[in-house]
Amino acid sequence: MRVAMTSPRPTIRAAAPEDLKAVAEINAHYVTNSVATFDETPRAFDDWRPWLEELAERGLPFLVADLSGEVAGYAYAGPWRPKPAYRHTVEDTIYIAPGHLGRGLGTALLGTLVAESAQAGMRHMIAVIADTGDGASAALHRRSGFTEAGRLTGVGFKHGRWIDTLLMQRPLAG
Repeated sequence: MRVAMTSPRPTIRAAAPEDLKAVAEINAHYVTNSVATFDETPRAFDDWRPWLEELAERGLPFLVADLSGEVAGYAYAGPWRPKPAYRHTVEDTIYIAPGHLGRGLGTALLGTLVAESAQAGMRHMIAVIADTGDGASAALHRRSGFTEAGRLTGVGFKHGRWIDTLLMQRPLAG
């Protein structure tokens, strides 16, 4: 008799200060090894706590995907632009730890991020996706109700190549 092995279901919860070491490690992986982010230097560990606190002060979600006590991914909704007229629009950020891709964590994080951002009174969420030829992030966003809003051609230069960004948008509230 075969026993089906199931992976544990993630708990999507608010990030806590004790999660920030794992968040910083996940971020550093993508900054160093990919063009998924245009950051070229990983955010210092000491810079994550003020960011967590700033988002909390703004009433914006910063979430982690917890798999049996391990932070397997994170997501947050940050201000889209600093000008006051944009205060009801947020940009999503989602990263999954290496080794945990393809398990539905991005879908779980984004779904909760959308719901909590709407509850916070936000009207729109923007995704700025580095177009690397891997359509996984765009597909995730499409499945979550985002539509393409535009493309910026060759606006990022990292790891010796020019990269486009795909802009996607989703309404959150009327």
